[in-house]
Amino acid sequence: AAENAELRLRIGAESRLTGESTAILSLRHAIEKAAPTGSRILITGPAGAGKEVVARMIHEYSRRKDGPFVVLNCATLAPERFEAELFGTEAGPDPRAQPRRAGVLERANGGTLLLDEVADMPLETQGKIVRVLQDQSFERLGGSTRVKVDVRVIASSARDLQAAIAAGKFRQDFYYRLAVVPLRVPALRERREDIPQLAALFLERAAETSGLPRRHLSSEA
Repeated sequence: AAENAELRLRIGAESRLTGESTAILSLRHAIEKAAPTGSRILITGPAGAGKEVVARMIHEYSRRKDGPFVVLNCATLAPERFEAELFGTEAGPDPRAQPRRAGVLERANGGTLLLDEVADMPLETQGKIVRVLQDQSFERLGGSTRVKVDVRVIASSARDLQAAIAAGKFRQDFYYRLAVVPLRVPALRERREDIPQLAALFLERAAETSGLPRRHLSSEA
């Protein structure tokens, strides 16, 4: 029970936006409005601004909140691994030696899939995902059976996707399918008044994880 409470505490911390600035209040309102619609959402903003927190909030406020929330980090994945991670792989001739492996699309069935830093996805893979978004079905690698899924796709990017489109590095049709509802997470410099509250939260988390007493910042600090 204590472990569950700790897990809920950690999940809660990752699923809320800290701050009361105008920019954050406006973003919260946009999230609450868009989350129940089921529309695909593109979240943009600088690295570290809280794009994954926003995605988790969208999932929690949606009708899919009891379903899985799955993240595919496109920035850390080797190009040749994308399709296996997305679509999964079919079992080989000897299923014990090479069992069927579900990809993130299958694991997110009934829930939400976050394509984190989507600008790093290879062009060829982007084209295949466009087709998945159209008919919500795909084939596992090495398989011929269509797998039907019900997945809400959220994407995030710290990069300028319009510039990537102009440079021929991002598909325009993919962009328009992802950005049905665009949300922008403000940089910290745009909400400096939230810094004391954020600093207090980070000190509280540090105390929880280290088991040390909670410390406080002076107004001078």
